[in-house]
Amino acid sequence: MDAIIFFPCNLPSSRSLKLSSSPFHSLFNTSEGYSDKKTNSFDQSIRGCNSLLYNERRISYFIVRCSSMEQGLKARPMRKLMPVTDSPDLEQGSNESNSTQITQAHPSALCHQIEKLVFFKKYKEAIELFEILEVGGKGRARSEAIGTSTYDSLVTACISLKSATVARFIFRHMIESEFNFDQYMMNRILLMHLKCGMIAHARRLFDEMPHKNLVSWNTIISGLVDAGSYDEALEMFLIIWEDLSDVGSRGLATAIRAVAGLASVAAGSQLHSLAFKIGLYDNSFVSCALIDMYGKCGCIDEARMVFDGMPEKHVVGWNSLIAGYALSGYSEEALKVYYEMQNSNVKMDHFTYSIIIRICARLGSLEQGKQAHAGLVRNGFGTDTVACTALVDLYCKWGRMDDARNVFDKMSRKNLISWNALIGGYGNHGMGVEAVAMFESMLKEGIVPNHVTFLAVLGACSYSGMLSKGIEIFELMAQDPRMKPRAMHYACMIELLGREGLLDDALALIRNAPFSPTRNMWAALFRACRVHRNLELGKLAAEKLLGMEPEKLGNYIVLLNLYNSSGRMNDAAKVLDSLMRKGLRLVPACSWIEIKKEPHRFLFGDNSHPQSKEIYKRLDALMQEIVKEGYLPQRRCLFPDVVEHDQIILGYHSEILAITFGLLNTPESTPLQVLQNHRVCDDCHCVIKLVSIVTRREIVVRDASRFHHFKNGACSCAEYW
Repeated sequence: MDAIIFFPCNLPSSRSLKLSSSPFHSLFNTSEGYSDKKTNSFDQSIRGCNSLLYNERRISYFIVRCSSMEQGLKARPMRKLMPVTDSPDLEQGSNESNSTQITQAHPSALCHQIEKLVFFKKYKEAIELFEILEVGGKGRARSEAIGTSTYDSLVTACISLKSATVARFIFRHMIESEFNFDQYMMNRILLMHLKCGMIAHARRLFDEMPHKNLVSWNTIISGLVDAGSYDEALEMFLIIWEDLSDVGSRGLATAIRAVAGLASVAAGSQLHSLAFKIGLYDNSFVSCALIDMYGKCGCIDEARMVFDGMPEKHVVGWNSLIAGYALSGYSEEALKVYYEMQNSNVKMDHFTYSIIIRICARLGSLEQGKQAHAGLVRNGFGTDTVACTALVDLYCKWGRMDDARNVFDKMSRKNLISWNALIGGYGNHGMGVEAVAMFESMLKEGIVPNHVTFLAVLGACSYSGMLSKGIEIFELMAQDPRMKPRAMHYACMIELLGREGLLDDALALIRNAPFSPTRNMWAALFRACRVHRNLELGKLAAEKLLGMEPEKLGNYIVLLNLYNSSGRMNDAAKVLDSLMRKGLRLVPACSWIEIKKEPHRFLFGDNSHPQSKEIYKRLDALMQEIVKEGYLPQRRCLFPDVVEHDQIILGYHSEILAITFGLLNTPESTPLQVLQNHRVCDDCHCVIKLVSIVTRREIVVRDASRFHHFKNGACSCAEYW
């Protein structure tokens, strides 16, 4: 395989990187933080690049002399930790008396204590002790007592806390104390700025560094990739490649990550070829980066080829391949790779389980998700935030809200996504009271909600008909200038008003919105008009929807049913004619049910299942039972799984067949869960409510609209979906 290398050509450029030979600490104004002082640059030798990485794009290149590699620089400082003691005054250091004792202690002892706290990962306590040391210090003697190892520990604490405020404080203290920066500490300060999100300051620090080594370049390139500045990261990679021609495995892997962010498979192929040329093809870091890149670019075959060529396959490579399959839509293949990983005896990490749990949620495979949950706990990752959040989402999608809440309560650390997942889960299952209670608990915990949080809690109010609480939360959101309601929040409020029959108010909310109404807003009004049979307003909403989405079959179906239910058969016939002219057809819908870890699929009037005879026999008996409960077929309902000449056999809808199969193959006390890709029709909704009475089963149906929990003849949707 021939390597494709970047061919330079002389092109002008408007960008340049400033390189200074002045002392590091003189570049900054200690009173104002960072000064605007301009420094002299080296003479620049500008060269261009004409490669697939940049189509006709102009980039400036500089010959950067990494003189620090030629100098005898100091190695990383060795920490001299004091013996661990049970000294409560130093370890707690929170009250005034302890603070007084600390400020009176010898500075070197306090420095050793700071290093010890960082060693034991007590980062906040270390920063607090440093602040006390600074406040209690007099003159330069106390500042000069702080050596390289103490500053190095403070940088570690700052990186772990990811606090920009603390980073500025530490760096300013180093400048004011005239700390003598060596190459190692320069790189550490650069890393601190990047990890704390101070990208612009980090870039300036890098530009003004008098000396740069390979670690400096890799640090800034990796930081730019983490910040999403993929173009700039690739530019800097090309600069260091031109200068050194030896970027190392870390540098090449980082450049491949940048290409993955840009989703440029052409550039990725070049870097793949470069890995061959410089002998890094077998490097595990480079291979894993290539697998990830090809997966994100949709080239899953190439990702598999790189994976198969790895001499030693470790967990990162497996995770990247599984994620690549899942990202490309091959969820079943991703599960197969997961089983291969299990058979290879590779120790899985929490990322593995997080990916698999998400795949199970997508496939609707509860049993496999529960197995992944067991593996997560068995391997010591039972409290991992990312994996547990995925579990909460999985159980919510399956209606196992008790399990979801149990996982949530056991999480040692909960982030905003965790709260959003549980609030949204409660809302989707019609448990609005619980969703609002969780929202209020989140506010008490000091967690700041985002737009997703408000969407989840407003959706919960909408699904449960909690009008006053929904208005209160919507007004709370509108009062915050940083959290102005968006179109999706307006759609929730329109649906909430529509549920309560306040159609004029819903229309007024659409017209008074500070932006053009979206399809979701008109769809919410349209749905309300269908339920309350307001033909005129429904026709207006339908016209708006059809104008925005003229090829969406669902809009025609709902309008058709609106006319059918109101007896306006001539208008219904016109909708059918419009469907025929546009070439739109009623596509048979599908329903799934999982029994003993095996998914079973059913279509309308399906006879392909091996148990078809038993299913229809049981269904006929079931229909006779529900007739005794007062069932009367509704024959004027048309949905995608019904063709015209089959409307008289409404009992053979796909969801009813799936439920009947579940009744035949599960114990009497087992709840049933059915998934389907269309909105459940009125007749099936009525049938399932009665089936839940005669069979004494709890039945959960997840349709294209929402979750329906049927129990004892009632549904969680309260007849609005």
